[in-house]
Amino acid sequence: MKLRYTYILFTALTACYYLPASAQVKNNTKKGQKSTPASQNNAKKLGDAASKTTQDTTKKANPNEAGAISEEIVVTTSYKPVLADAVKIRRNPDLEDKTPFKAPLSYSAIDKRLTKDNEIQQLEAMKRPPERDSIPTNNFVKGGLGSMKTTFGEGYFSNGADEALQVGGYIKHFSQGASIFPKQNESRNELGIFGKSITDEHTLRGTITYKRRGVNFYGYNRDIEPQLQFEPQKQTFNTIAAEGELAKNYRDVENDFTYAVKVNGYSFNNSFNAKESNLVLSGFLNQTVKQFYAGLAASLDLGTQKDSLYSYNNSIIRLNPYIKFQGEKYKIDAGVNITKEFGLSSRFSIFPAAKLEFQVIPKYVRLFAEAKGDINKASIRDFAETTPFIAENITLKNSADRLALSAGLKGTLAPGLGFKATFFRNRVKDMPLFIANFNTNSTNNKFGVIYDDGTATVSGFTGELDFKATDDLNIFGRAEFKDYKMDTEEQAWNMPKFKLTAGTIIRISDKVNINGSLLIRGNAYDRIFDPLSTTFTEPRAVEVKSYVDLNGGAEYKATKQLSIFVQVNNILNNTNPTFLYYNNYGFNIFGGVGYAF
Repeated sequence: MKLRYTYILFTALTACYYLPASAQVKNNTKKGQKSTPASQNNAKKLGDAASKTTQDTTKKANPNEAGAISEEIVVTTSYKPVLADAVKIRRNPDLEDKTPFKAPLSYSAIDKRLTKDNEIQQLEAMKRPPERDSIPTNNFVKGGLGSMKTTFGEGYFSNGADEALQVGGYIKHFSQGASIFPKQNESRNELGIFGKSITDEHTLRGTITYKRRGVNFYGYNRDIEPQLQFEPQKQTFNTIAAEGELAKNYRDVENDFTYAVKVNGYSFNNSFNAKESNLVLSGFLNQTVKQFYAGLAASLDLGTQKDSLYSYNNSIIRLNPYIKFQGEKYKIDAGVNITKEFGLSSRFSIFPAAKLEFQVIPKYVRLFAEAKGDINKASIRDFAETTPFIAENITLKNSADRLALSAGLKGTLAPGLGFKATFFRNRVKDMPLFIANFNTNSTNNKFGVIYDDGTATVSGFTGELDFKATDDLNIFGRAEFKDYKMDTEEQAWNMPKFKLTAGTIIRISDKVNINGSLLIRGNAYDRIFDPLSTTFTEPRAVEVKSYVDLNGGAEYKATKQLSIFVQVNNILNNTNPTFLYYNNYGFNIFGGVGYAF
């Protein structure tokens, strides 16, 4: 019985709970809202529909009623969440293991003091890598034969690559003869030994050489003398020379004191009676104080000159105190050259000795200027080296560069292209000049020396270029223009106003090298006595025409030790004379082999 009453009570409570919800739904239907079927509710986004519902589905009870429920929740339908299409992930997971391999690392602490790097440190010199293709030999010989009875030979010998001691020697020979004029031939022979020792503080070096040159006086005046009656004389020059030097090694230290002493001398003679001896003692002292250099250079030049008609003592003392300033973009040398002649001449002179260099474009172009002066010592040996066809008993007189001024630019125009351009003007007192001393006497076809009694002015321009495009191509040249204003002489006899020298070295491959040289000399004038005059004392100017000398050669390295060479001289076969009536050798060629061991 009790169970039945309990069941009736539970049914009544359930009906009380659901009746308000059913009434609420019916009420909404009456107001015009359509009920949504279950199939359509599944198709809609129920989350959005629920968010738009504005009706309150909670029924609040009266708190004063006994046993009342504090809050009632009416569930209209079940909640089914639907995920929006925009946030769905439509890709499968990558199951491949791509974790990078990390090698185990080990670290060790370095016990080193931290240094500041805010200052520029000095770079260490990089060691030059060894040359793999170089020939590790110390000796080399070369010899050959050719046209015009040409014989050629050279030899060089040394002790090897020793940084502290270098000892060696050399020998040279060259002779040639032409058939254009009787006994037109020349020979040159030279040998020497040398040594160099480098210690921690000093460098000591010395050389001993011997030179011999032989020529014939084959030039003659063709206007007054037939070739058949001409018999040229022989001339031979011999020179023994020695030189020694002791110098303190350079050190990159502040306020360094440097010095050097040098001694050199020679003994000269020819086939006749000319003899000349000379000894020069020279040296310098230099003290460095920051950017200043103060020093003194001095020399004692002692000489004797003899011939059949005279015997002279010709000596000069020179003192050159100087001070130098050097900065980052400039270098200035200021000093004087004090000279005292005794013997042949007795004269005291003071000349300027100043230089200036300034960087116009750093590392590329520098401006330089120089003002200097000095005594030019008259020397039989120096005159014979200029022209071997010199006569006996030549007149000796020291000349003086009173004021030699020069200025110009030098530097680099482009990578591998160096240049130097110089404008100069020199005032020379007693300038020496060579003149032909030809007459009807066939034994007197030689050159004498005269002097412009007064002060001559020599001005002009010198330009130099050196272009090294690569290690396999090098081209160089030098051009010189001069203008002479003589004081007493009509012309600067045998002094050309234009001269050009140029050359090139081309490396075709590791085995083939080519070289070439070019010489262009402008015309000059000589003075002779007119043989048609009755007194034979009237001078007449004669033009010595210009000439071009083009030479070339090639060398082939058959092996690392053996090489073959050929040399072609005077390719244009220009036989114009260098000096009056002394014509050049024509086209000639010679070749031979070289061997290193």
